[in-house]
Amino acid sequence: MELLLSSFLLLHLVIGTSAIRLNQELGQLKLPLDHVPSSLSFSDVLAQDNARIKFLNSRLEKNLTALAVFPGGLLDGSFVSAPLNPGFSLGVGNYYTKIGVGSPATYYPVVVDTGSSLSWIQCQPCLAYCHPQAAPFFNPSSSNTYKTLSCEASECSSLKSATLNSPMCTKSDKCVYTATYGDQSLSQGFLSKDTLTFGSETLPGFVYGCGQNNDGLFGKSAGIVGFAKSSLSMLSQLSTKYGKAFSYCLPTASGSGGYLSVGSHSTSSPPSFTPLISDSRDPSLYFVKLTAITVFGRALAVPASDYSIPTIIDSGTIISRLAGPVYKALREAMVRVISPRFKLVEAYSILDACFAGTAGAIASIVPAVEMRFQGGAALKLAPHNLLLEVEKGTTCLSLAENSDIRDSIGIIGNQQQQTTQVVYDVGNSRIGFAAGGCH
Repeated sequence: MELLLSSFLLLHLVIGTSAIRLNQELGQLKLPLDHVPSSLSFSDVLAQDNARIKFLNSRLEKNLTALAVFPGGLLDGSFVSAPLNPGFSLGVGNYYTKIGVGSPATYYPVVVDTGSSLSWIQCQPCLAYCHPQAAPFFNPSSSNTYKTLSCEASECSSLKSATLNSPMCTKSDKCVYTATYGDQSLSQGFLSKDTLTFGSETLPGFVYGCGQNNDGLFGKSAGIVGFAKSSLSMLSQLSTKYGKAFSYCLPTASGSGGYLSVGSHSTSSPPSFTPLISDSRDPSLYFVKLTAITVFGRALAVPASDYSIPTIIDSGTIISRLAGPVYKALREAMVRVISPRFKLVEAYSILDACFAGTAGAIASIVPAVEMRFQGGAALKLAPHNLLLEVEKGTTCLSLAENSDIRDSIGIIGNQQQQTTQVVYDVGNSRIGFAAGGCH
């Protein structure tokens, strides 16, 4: 069996299982978002988060894992959405939704990722390996609308831009995709087409990967759905009906009222928008220009050039990563305010500004912090966006330095996005932030 590797990113997008509300006037499906307790230790979650960062760095450096070849049978010859759930119950620190695949539909829990494009699920007969999942593996023969795509199909040609890996062909002219991730997770299998049930919508001809060799940090999920910008992503495939727009509000761990919606969505207050920045190294990611961080309304005392690294908005990363000089200045400002009342203690994993005290107690003295972007958009950070109680009585600043290398990337993670409505207006090449929280 000859197998390929492709590029996948994890995502941390949380949506609950409550009833779907369809806004007919907006032509949009709105889904609730929730947090649930995690079965992972927080140090394990941070380790997974760090693996994602390494992959994002290598992805822009074109330093991807080489394709592998294995002998055997694989190469024989207006808007839609669905309920999303935190992935902790599946053993991952990401978030998942349930999609229906096939006719008749069978439902599977899949991780939702704004940082990757190709969607895939584990399929029988698992010619190489399938990791354990919460539902039975998809059986293509059970669907009367399933088909594999040939190597001549235009979708097969699109795999290079969707996964950064070239497709391969079986002897019987089946298109084979390859996806690998920075932590050596991978999915390989047949590029396929079938009916997708997503929320209340049934969509024929959805293109996805039918995984025959899948291993890595996927927990017990059945696979991935990608919301990045390439032509094979979930967003692109839904855009002919709902347009190139989606939005979400991520609740806090103890909060409620979060949602994910695809299509035009009203917000509780007008969003402030920042332009999406083009980056030829990976046009599928959501790049923005961070121009300043303020504490108590004053910009950090760093030169503008320290904000020059490429920065992405990523719902799949938990902890924001900043350029070294910017992070050090922010850390110093926060420590100056907090440490007189709460003792600075040893680092916790990648978090190196930790204090003896509960998040609730420290929150009462945390300064107002804003991330400011090109065009005047601002992301206001409340105490819950800045603090994580990693152990009982130990609370850390929930941001980190990506690396000392100035050409690494900055990432705005989902901890800093919580309770802000984030609007991906891809059709107009902009991202917006709206106050008002999840509702």
